Amino acid sequence: MKNIALTFSRIFVGVLFIFSGLIKANDPLGFGYKLQEYFEVFHMDFLSPIATGIAILLCTLEIVLGALLLFGFLGKKVAWGLLLLIIFFTLLTFVSAFFKVVTSCGCFGDAIPLTPWQSFSKDLILLVLIVYIFLKKDLIQPAFKKASTQRNLTVVVVIISLLFGLYTYNFLPVIDFLPYKVGAHIPSLMVIPPGEKPDEFQIMYHLKNKATKAEKDMSDKDYLKTEIWKDNNWEIVGEPTKTLVKKGYDPKIKDLIITDASGTDYTKELIENPYYSLVFVAYSLNDTNAKAIGDLNALAMNATQQFNIRTVLLTSNSAADAARFIKKNNLFSEVFYADAVPLKSMVRANPGILLLKNGVVINKWHFHNVPTFEQLSSKYFNK
Repeated sequence: MKNIALTFSRIFVGVLFIFSGLIKANDPLGFGYKLQEYFEVFHMDFLSPIATGIAILLCTLEIVLGALLLFGFLGKKVAWGLLLLIIFFTLLTFVSAFFKVVTSCGCFGDAIPLTPWQSFSKDLILLVLIVYIFLKKDLIQPAFKKASTQRNLTVVVVIISLLFGLYTYNFLPVIDFLPYKVGAHIPSLMVIPPGEKPDEFQIMYHLKNKATKAEKDMSDKDYLKTEIWKDNNWEIVGEPTKTLVKKGYDPKIKDLIITDASGTDYTKELIENPYYSLVFVAYSLNDTNAKAIGDLNALAMNATQQFNIRTVLLTSNSAADAARFIKKNNLFSEVFYADAVPLKSMVRANPGILLLKNGVVINKWHFHNVPTFEQLSSKYFNK
């Protein structure tokens, strides 16, 4: 029975660690954004510039520990590593949940969003299993006895895990779990489908009677139902409070607003263009790859001049920053502005490129593997 319990714990924990590591390694830049949230909460902003590097190393560590646990290699060291890691993650998710400092833990990336309390519950289960593994670590037997085989397999696991994270960082996720994935129809993801209900809120007013000086709180529904608003003696004091009563349907895309420098909304016009559009996404012009911008600029000129393709650059920088950037790089594309959050979700690159048509994401690329103008022409524009 002890062997069965230990085997089950090893398989469950090992598979879950590998799965968790792979999911996050599939999108290390997204995991890096999540780490930056934690760094900001815990006043460790000095780590933000290397957040993606830390993300790749953490993903590699998770995969390696999970694989070694399944193989039974380095039993005592792996048990210690798992114990220390799960204690850290359990404390982190508890703080996130209890103090509501981070609304989504990022444990399984965008593939399986978990609330902090769900993540904390998951970590508690893992903690129990890992403590059991730690107590029985002397009973763990390696799947291969030969030392050279153990060493070679360990090296292979480490190299593959690390290379996978580096690959997806440089060439976009292998599986895209984001709302702007290839084939997605952006306009339909921004609305609530028929039959679904939005979030239901309750608004509370604090009222004061001018004559009697009496005070009371009243909901927005009662405020209208009792028609107290017709009584001039009662006045609203302070700002109304808004509380979520019932969670409704959340559109997958709810924060995309594209404007020009003067604030005019161009969202609908740009994303519903019935013809091809090349959208260059550079959420931070200060950190964007200069050579890639030059290449995209040349691509934009050819596409516009030969096929009348609309090309736009989306950024979260200020109009003044964008103006300097345009002048410095002789930018050919139109420039529009959006919040950094949706831009980071559009494409995990800075800059990245999306090919849109009639609201659909036809394709997307990292700046490391943007196709040439000839390739785009033959595959898309000439058809």
